[in-house]
Amino acid sequence: MINDGWTKERINEFNKGTLMDVLEIECQEVGSNFIVATMPVTPRVKQPMGLMHGGASMVLIESIGSMGSACLVDLEKKAPVGLEINANHIGSMKSGVVKAVGKLIHCGNTTHIWQVDLFDMDSNKLICTGRLTVLIIDKKQTN
Repeated sequence: MINDGWTKERINEFNKGTLMDVLEIECQEVGSNFIVATMPVTPRVKQPMGLMHGGASMVLIESIGSMGSACLVDLEKKAPVGLEINANHIGSMKSGVVKAVGKLIHCGNTTHIWQVDLFDMDSNKLICTGRLTVLIIDKKQTN
């Protein structure tokens, strides 16, 4: 399970200078088996019709699972990498803030599975549900 050393502040600092930073994805809460994050629906995450792009939903889902898996492994020795992702887009958003709630549903030695649901924060309406499988690999030694 996620250890106490991983606070939302530490996760947000860890994500500085990455795609999560560019899209303004911020961790809001972290527990022993879940992560909650938000992302504003701004022009940088919209498609030409003015709706939040499905790819942005996928980035958010992968970000939540990857963040969570990073909190579960010894990053000196292991690295979490996305193996498979799928999502169903149930609704849409034109503005506001999307909230992502990721729950760990499997924590093995070599794979983790995260269920991530995306909600419109204003209405609490489910807009997307997805699942990410994360592969835990050994970091290569550079000597």
